[in-house]
Amino acid sequence: MKRTIKKAAVVGSGIMGSAIAAHLANIGVEVLLLDIPPRELNEAEQKKGLTLESKAVRNRIVNDHLANSLKSKPSPIYHQKFASRISTGNTENDMHKIAEADWVIEVVVERLDIKQKVFENIEKYRKPGTLITSNTSGIPIKFMSEGRSEDFKKHFCGTHFFNPPRYLKLFEIIPGPETSTEVLDFLAMFGEKFLGKTTVVAKDTPAFIGNRIGIYGIMSLFKQAKDMGLTIEEVDKLTGPVIGRPKSATFRTVDVVGLDTLVHVAEGIYENCPDDEMHELFKVPDFINTMMTNKWLGSKTGQGFYKKVDKDILSLDLDTLEYRAAKKASFATLELTKTIDKPIDRFKVLIKGTDKAGDFYRKNFAGTFAYVANRVPEITDDLYKIDDAMKAGFGWENGPFEIWDAIGVEKGIELIKAEGQEPAAWVTEMLASGNKSFYTIKEGATYYYDLASKSQKKIPGQDAFIILNNIRESKKIWSNSGAIIEDLGDGIINLEFQSKMNTIGGEVLQGINKAIDLAEKEYDGLVIGNQAANFSVGANLGMIFMMAVEQEYDELNMAIKLFQDTMMRVRYSSIPVVVAPHGMTLGGGCEMSMHADKVVAAAETYIGLVEFGVGVIPGGGGSKEMALRASDLFHKNDVELNVLQEYFLSIAMAKVSTSAYEAFDTGILQHGKDVIVVNKDRQLAEAKKHAKLLAEAGYIQPIKRKDVKVLGKQALGMFLVGTDSMEAGHYISEYDKKVANKLAYVMAGGDLSEATLVTEQYLLDLEREAFLSLTGERKTLERIQFMLTKGKPLRN
Repeated sequence: MKRTIKKAAVVGSGIMGSAIAAHLANIGVEVLLLDIPPRELNEAEQKKGLTLESKAVRNRIVNDHLANSLKSKPSPIYHQKFASRISTGNTENDMHKIAEADWVIEVVVERLDIKQKVFENIEKYRKPGTLITSNTSGIPIKFMSEGRSEDFKKHFCGTHFFNPPRYLKLFEIIPGPETSTEVLDFLAMFGEKFLGKTTVVAKDTPAFIGNRIGIYGIMSLFKQAKDMGLTIEEVDKLTGPVIGRPKSATFRTVDVVGLDTLVHVAEGIYENCPDDEMHELFKVPDFINTMMTNKWLGSKTGQGFYKKVDKDILSLDLDTLEYRAAKKASFATLELTKTIDKPIDRFKVLIKGTDKAGDFYRKNFAGTFAYVANRVPEITDDLYKIDDAMKAGFGWENGPFEIWDAIGVEKGIELIKAEGQEPAAWVTEMLASGNKSFYTIKEGATYYYDLASKSQKKIPGQDAFIILNNIRESKKIWSNSGAIIEDLGDGIINLEFQSKMNTIGGEVLQGINKAIDLAEKEYDGLVIGNQAANFSVGANLGMIFMMAVEQEYDELNMAIKLFQDTMMRVRYSSIPVVVAPHGMTLGGGCEMSMHADKVVAAAETYIGLVEFGVGVIPGGGGSKEMALRASDLFHKNDVELNVLQEYFLSIAMAKVSTSAYEAFDTGILQHGKDVIVVNKDRQLAEAKKHAKLLAEAGYIQPIKRKDVKVLGKQALGMFLVGTDSMEAGHYISEYDKKVANKLAYVMAGGDLSEATLVTEQYLLDLEREAFLSLTGERKTLERIQFMLTKGKPLRN
């Protein structure tokens, strides 16, 4: 049967329930969110004379939970208007409405008896064939469906979202004893294709895959910190971005998630995994029990491992359990990795360290390698699923088996033995059979070592993706130090940035021009896309700063002209150019997107023109493009100044969208032209498809615009009055006003006496002149220098 999800019901509206409902709404599903009605009136309800039977009262719990979720930051929803897709109700009056749902998700408290009662209630109203799943983080699935009908059991399984569901990609599916294959296949497809998830089918073992490995990792770090006398700042320094983990590293992550949540899962593993060789590690240590007693649970209680007092962040001393001023952590070993851009290339250096950091990494990796190898085939038959779970659920850039491969399998065994442990038998068997690594890349695909067949097998599902790591060497056409051009097949090539933070400097611009040259001569279309954490943080500020400080204005003028000309080539080449932004897409990265024939954006794209933050205006065609887009929206009888002002404010306020959907509001993305992909893994394949479609439809090279309507003095006067009043009201500084007035001059088309049609080049020349003049200002140089050294804007 063909199965679709048009309507879903979420039972339980707490932090997870509301966030799951929001993410389903993100993808266009109509959601019914239910929770229990209150048992007593609150003070406000009593004052209003309401009764327990009032609808507002009966839905108070669910409505409050949803409202709090939608107000939280980061937001669980791509765009606030999507919240209208969620309706609320209570489990006594509205349970019958689940008969309309295609999928019912239970997200109530982690108690088996309560969950079983909820499922009994659900079965009264669900229609046969409806999917029912539990978002449990560890209760065995086999116990939950006891006493339910055959149809219920067939359509029931666990679907464990990780918190927050919008941002963490792991989606664990845990089959029950009677779950049908059709249900598992459908949920795996739906999770990957529609929810944008990394879908992992797990065995019904305690804590499944992600939490079993992740909680082991955190509990082992608690022990290691105590054994080695490490401060929490030192552990967070060692377990953060340097090894490809989130900035929140270990202790800050626990504060965010909640210590009580961690303890709950750890206790579940301790109670239910008596045969785990690391069983005692999951026993909650005394200092954690003290923190639990004191309610030092993290962000939710205002203090945990860290505590904010006024503007100061205090840290917990693990020995005295008293808060003290934070101490800066530094290690000589970490200094050795500063010139190594990719975390995967750092591990060999880290384990050779001769200081405390080197000892830490050798012990930590030894324990992790031994533990994950022993979990195969207990929690999963396939080792790649452990790596997928840690990357998608815990934000690791590389999974444990990938790290082990990077260090060398034999070296990893050496580390394990040095810690008095033995590697799993299958690992030594793998080496003895001639397989020297857990993964290999062949013919553009990733293969993994399969225990059952004792051979390398292709990881399934790759055909829907383009994975640049797999084709970078075999399909490379051209490269320099900042960019690589790869052949994606079917007449489409890809330009991938390779600079630090994917900044756009001379090498990247050379790469773009080379890619367009090649595509115009030999191919049908070009994609500009990469699979780094961020698409691009913008132009190379360091280069601009050095030229400006040295007063090399001719060279700077030429560099800006090259940037502008390259963006215009993206717009006016004879082949379609599709840009695929994701993550941070700022300044020049945003300008490149705005000049594409089509943008295929990942849903998690944070895009905007942020040049105001460093005291300049967009100089790579962004200011011109906003004026042009405003012009295209001018209609007869429109208040044209109001339209132009909206586009002006997008730049002047340095607006950055918190999702790709919000970028339509700021005028960066365009309805009817640009598209959004929820699963970033599919983005390049989708971008290639659109480039091919444009080419096959008979792509015709666009004609340069000579009809951009600018409003001249009429608009300029309005902008200048506005910036004067903003300064007078102390909303902006005197220098902010100066920068804003430069932008106003460009977007008004200068001080023309009346509205006039101009060329794009006319606006580009004004833009470049304004940009250059601002780089000659001391306060702009101060702002650029502050951004380069501190990583945040300066208000001067």
